[in-house]
Parts: sequence; C-alpha cells; structure tokens
Amino acid sequence: MSNLDTFQVIADPSRRQILMLLTKNSYNINSLSDNFEMSRPAVSKHIKILQKAGFISIQEIGRERHCILNQEGFNELKVWINHFDEFWNSKLKNLETVLKNKKN
Repeated sequence: MSNLDTFQVIADPSRRQILMLLTKNSYNINSLSDNFEMSRPAVSKHIKILQKAGFISIQEIGRERHCILNQEGFNELKVWINHFDEFWNSKLKNLETVLKNKKN
C-alpha cells in the first residue's frame, strides 16, 4: 500500500478522468495523453501517482506500457463509504423503530 492519501489522489479532476477512461479500455500513455490538453509528461506524472496509490497498474504489452485499473486503490474508498452506509442504515432502522413504537 502507498503512503499517499487516497482522497488527495482522486481530488484531481485529471486523475479522476483518467480513471473514468480506464473503465472503458486499457490505454497506453500516448493514447491517454490524446484525451487531455496537457503534455505527455504531465499525464505521465498523474499516471505515476495513480499507480503509486494502487488505482492503476502498468502492463507491458510488446513495447508499449498499458494502464489498467487496479482494485487496490479503490478498497480504502469502499471502506470509508461503507462506514457511512452503515451509519445511515442504523439511523434509518432507529427511525423505523421509533415510528413503529409511536403507532402502538
């Protein structure tokens, strides 16, 4: 696991766009760069951050390096969101109990 803050990693709109693009296909760095109005080195820097944080992996295919989504980076987000899902579900169950008791 990385020492990067998951939420800081995905706070950048360009990195979020890279992740969204990778849900459709794997891309090499050049083809990813074509989707942005920034230099290839700037896109490469975003890719390195996403890779270090566990959101993507780099797969060598021939002489090209392809970026693919990696579940590891999303795990911390899932845990965090699940915490709040459980919180709200608990609140709704408590409300349901209160409403049932008021009926009786």
